[in-house]
Amino acid sequence: MRIIAGTYRSRILKSLKGQALRPTTDRLRETLFNVLGHTVNGARFIDVFAGTGAVGIEALSRGATEVVFIENHAPAAALIRRNVESLGIHSGATVLAVDALRSLEKLAAKHRPGQPAYDFVFIDPPYAAVHEYTQVLRFLGATSFLSLQAKVIVEHRHNFELPDSAGSLRRTRVLRQGDAALSFYSRES
Repeated sequence: MRIIAGTYRSRILKSLKGQALRPTTDRLRETLFNVLGHTVNGARFIDVFAGTGAVGIEALSRGATEVVFIENHAPAAALIRRNVESLGIHSGATVLAVDALRSLEKLAAKHRPGQPAYDFVFIDPPYAAVHEYTQVLRFLGATSFLSLQAKVIVEHRHNFELPDSAGSLRRTRVLRQGDAALSFYSRES
């Protein structure tokens, strides 16, 4: 697994042995960031169910000013810290080793009006954790720490149907690639 573009282009990231993680493929990450384009530069990003941290690190490589990695699996959270450290990233990266909803609740509780909001949230739970998708989307659809132009992107199995809406979030696009798909949600005005 490697970083596709930006400051850390072509650098290799480590993963855990075995089936503990299902990292987003290089090809799917490249597709994701081609869609997001230059809007990642200067953005605040949350990588939920971060696994190896590849998506969030790609965002940092492409100019994101801050990435919060949320990963409950302790070995994976430690791996993210090692991957960030191996690239010499000393600021802008925070790892929360707590379950997704509790982490998002913490971020929401810390956020105050007037503070910068988050621009992107990438959600990639284990494909079998069907309930996680809806819980996290519902929470994000009701929270106030997302910017007005925020995009929430969900990676899921290509034949798994997500809701068209969740609170203030509306699905605007679905990209399918192999066995995976990316659903893009935006906030309704």
